Amino acid sequence: MSPALTRSAPSELNHWWSQLRFLNRSPNPPTPTSPSGALGETALHVAVMADNLDAAVALMDAAPDLINEPMTAEIFQGVTPLHIAVVTQNINLVRHLIGRGADVATPRVTGLFFRKRRGGLVYYGEHILSFAACAGNKDIISMLIDAGASTRVQDDRGNTVLHILVLQPNRTSACQALDLIMARDAELDQLVPLDMMPNNRGLTTFKLAAKKGNTVVFQHLVNKRRVVQWSMGPLTSVLYDLTEIDSWADNMSVLELIVVSPLREPRRILELTPVRQLVNLKWNMYGKHYFRALLFLYLLYIWIFTVCCVFRPIKEAPENYTTNPNDKTVMIQKTLNESYVTHADHMRLVGEIISVLGAVVILLLEIPDMLRVGAKHYFGQTALGGPFHVTLISYACLVVLLCVFRVCSVQAEAEVMAMCLVLGWTNILFFARGFEMLGPYVIMIQKVMFGDLMKFLFLIVIVDIGYATLWMVYMTQEYGTLNEYSSYPSILWAEFEINLALINMPENPTYVTPLIVYVVQVAYTIFAFVLLVNLLIAMMCETQVRVAQERDELWRTQVVATTLMLERRLPRRLWPRLGMCGLSYGLSDSWYLRETVAFSTTYLCTYQIAQAAQIAYRQPLHFRLAPTRPVFKSRHEKHFCLRLLTHQNSCLSILLSCCCSTVCSLCSFYVSVVLIVLVMLLFLNVLHK
Repeated sequence: MSPALTRSAPSELNHWWSQLRFLNRSPNPPTPTSPSGALGETALHVAVMADNLDAAVALMDAAPDLINEPMTAEIFQGVTPLHIAVVTQNINLVRHLIGRGADVATPRVTGLFFRKRRGGLVYYGEHILSFAACAGNKDIISMLIDAGASTRVQDDRGNTVLHILVLQPNRTSACQALDLIMARDAELDQLVPLDMMPNNRGLTTFKLAAKKGNTVVFQHLVNKRRVVQWSMGPLTSVLYDLTEIDSWADNMSVLELIVVSPLREPRRILELTPVRQLVNLKWNMYGKHYFRALLFLYLLYIWIFTVCCVFRPIKEAPENYTTNPNDKTVMIQKTLNESYVTHADHMRLVGEIISVLGAVVILLLEIPDMLRVGAKHYFGQTALGGPFHVTLISYACLVVLLCVFRVCSVQAEAEVMAMCLVLGWTNILFFARGFEMLGPYVIMIQKVMFGDLMKFLFLIVIVDIGYATLWMVYMTQEYGTLNEYSSYPSILWAEFEINLALINMPENPTYVTPLIVYVVQVAYTIFAFVLLVNLLIAMMCETQVRVAQERDELWRTQVVATTLMLERRLPRRLWPRLGMCGLSYGLSDSWYLRETVAFSTTYLCTYQIAQAAQIAYRQPLHFRLAPTRPVFKSRHEKHFCLRLLTHQNSCLSILLSCCCSTVCSLCSFYVSVVLIVLVMLLFLNVLHK
C-alpha cells in the first residue's frame, strides 16, 4: 500500500470501528453498505492493513459483503482484503477470511502499483497465491491451495507463480516457495509440469531464470532435475538434464538467451554446472576446429579478392583525358569489353567470380540471423560480433556494387575497391575470438572505439569549431599567406592536427601576426592537447581495467556465441548431438550429460587446509623457523603436506599444459597465414608470367 494510506490506517480504523459499534447497538440497524475511501478501500481493507484481527472479524461478521470487495482506485485496482492479509503474513486473519468465504481463486490485481513495468517497485503477479508465494509463508501457501487456489494461474503476461518467484529479490525464500508449489502441483498429475509452462514470450521458469541471471534459482532447478546414477564413497555420478539448456534442438535455449542478453548477470550462469561442461565439450570437440577452418577459408577468400583488386583491368590514359592541371592520372579503368581478353584476365575472372559468390553467401548467412535476433541486438552486442557484422555486411554489399560498376563500366571502381579492401581485412579481427589471449582485447578495442573515442571526438569537434574561428584575423591578410588557413574546412583540419601534435602551429614570419593569436593558441594547446587527450587516456585505462575484470566471462560468452553460430550454419551430420539419451538409462527421452563429482574429498581437503593453516598460525615464529625442529610431527601431517605438494604440482602441470596449448594454437594460426601467403605468391607469379 501507499505510505499515505498506511499512515492514515489507525484513524480510518477508529472511524469504521465507531460506526460498527453504533450499528450493533441500534435495535433496528440499517442495511450495511460498503462506502470506500479515497483509494477505493473499505473498512475491512483498513483493518487488515492495520493487522487488527478483532476489528477485521467484527467487520466480517457485520458486513460479509466486504470480504471479497476489491479496491477500485486505478493504482490499487483489484486488491482484496485477502491479498493484504497474505502479504502481511497474518495466518489467523487469513484463516478467518477463508473460513468466511473469501475467494482464493478469482480475484486479480490489475492496479498500476503492482504491474511489471519500468521503474516499478513491486511485482507480485495478480492472484492471491502469487502474493502468498512472494511473501514466502509456507503455511499460508498450503492453506490457499487447500482452499482451492490453482497452482497454474497466469497473469496478463502469461507468468505463472514460478515465473514471479524468479523475479523476487529474496532468492532463498523463492526457492523454498518454488519447491512447495511444485510438490503440490505434482499431486495433480498434469501432462505438462508446472516449470515447463511458458509465458507469453515463450520463456519457461528455467529460461526466465537464465535470462535474468538468477543463478540461485537456476542452479536449484538444475539440481531438482538431475539424476544420481551411482555413488561410491566420495565419488558420485550425476546425470544432468540438458532440456532447455542445449541449443541443438531448441532455437530459444538457455545458451541463446545468455548470449543475446545485454546484462552481465546472465553471463555468470556459464560458470555453473552443467552449462560450463556443455560449452567446453561443444567448443573443444567441434567448435574450435570448425572455427579455425572458417578462418583459413576466409583468409584464402580475402587474398583472392585482394589479388583481383591489385591486378584490376586498367590501361594508359589518353592524352587529353582531363583539363585539370592538378590531375596527374596516367592509368584509367578499362571498359567491360577490354577487361577480359588475355589469359591473365581469364584467371582474374575466376577470382572475381569467387569474390562475388562469397559476398552473396555472406549476405545469405548474415541477413537471416539479423532478422532472427533483431538489428539492435545483432549489431549492438559485442559478444555476438557487434560491429564486425556491420563490417562484413557492408563489405559484401560493396562487392556486389563493384560487380555492378564493372558490368556498367562506371569509372568509380577504385574508391569502392579501397573501401572493400579495408573492410575485408579489418573483419579478420572477428576471428580473434577463437583465441583466449586475443578475444577480450578485441572487445576492449570495440568498447574504446564506440564508447571512449566517441565521447572524445564529440568534445574535440566542439573545441575545434570554437578555436578555429580564431584565425578569422588572417582573413584580412593577402590570400595565400598561410595555405593551411585558406578556408574554414582547412582550418578545422589544421586545428585537429595541432591538437594531436602532428604539426606545429603554421606561421609565416614575413607577415604580422597579432598577439592574441599566440595567447589563444596556447590556451587551445593546453585545453585540447593536454587536458582532453589525457582524459581520453584515462578513460581508456578505465575501460581496460573493466574488461580485464570480466575477461573470463567475455571469453566464455564469445565461445558460446561462436559455437551457436557454427551450430546453426553447419549441417546436423557435421555437428552431432552431445550427451546421452535418457532412454538408455530407463529415463525420459531427454538428453543428459554425465558428470562425476567428488563431494566428500573436496570438503575434506578444504577442511584440512583450514585446520593446517590455523595450527601453523598458532605456532610461535621461532618454532616455525627453527632448523633443528622436525618438519612433521606425525605421519599424518607428512602425508597431508605431500598431498598439498602433489596438488600444487598438478596445478603447475595444468598451467604448463594450458600455456603449451595456447602457444600451439597461435603457431598453427601463423603457420596457416604463412601458407596462404606462399600460395598467393605462387598465384601472383603465374599471373605475371
